[in-house]
Amino acid sequence: MIDSVDQRLMLCPSIEVDLHEIQESARRIIAGPVPRSQDWNRLVGNLSRELLPGWSEDWLNLPRQRWDQLRLYALESLAQQLRTDHQYLDALQAALAAIAVDPFRETAYRIAMEVHIAEGNIASAIKRYQDYRTFLQAELRVTPSQQMTDLLHALLGDRLVNHAARTDAVRR
Repeated sequence: MIDSVDQRLMLCPSIEVDLHEIQESARRIIAGPVPRSQDWNRLVGNLSRELLPGWSEDWLNLPRQRWDQLRLYALESLAQQLRTDHQYLDALQAALAAIAVDPFRETAYRIAMEVHIAEGNIASAIKRYQDYRTFLQAELRVTPSQQMTDLLHALLGDRLVNHAARTDAVRR
């Protein structure tokens, strides 16, 4: 199971490592498009797993950061692709998994808002924005980026204008 090369120990090439398989899946997702027959729950579950949880060795810091970035990009890419394919529940699950990996990262919140809007759940999109804004204010004393605020206005502007027009028409 273990080979030694000079003074280094390594696993035999015939040993399969689940992390390597998950990393390859993540890279395929980022490259897109994802196959439609995929088991999304299993994939999101795999991408949600931390690297060696409970281990506190310093040498793990950089590999953990690399893994976290890869899985964030994969989860966000997956969520966007699934939203485009109208698979809203799976898209939202992937976005929420990305939020759990890094609750400060804005991209996954924007994707979740886009999923809510695509489903017609305007109140959910607004609530997601407000929750994120409150979280950022409490933790860092900052507000969401102008990009996220513009997204909210862009996504909701036409719908709110159309809703107001319909409401006015009903009143007449």
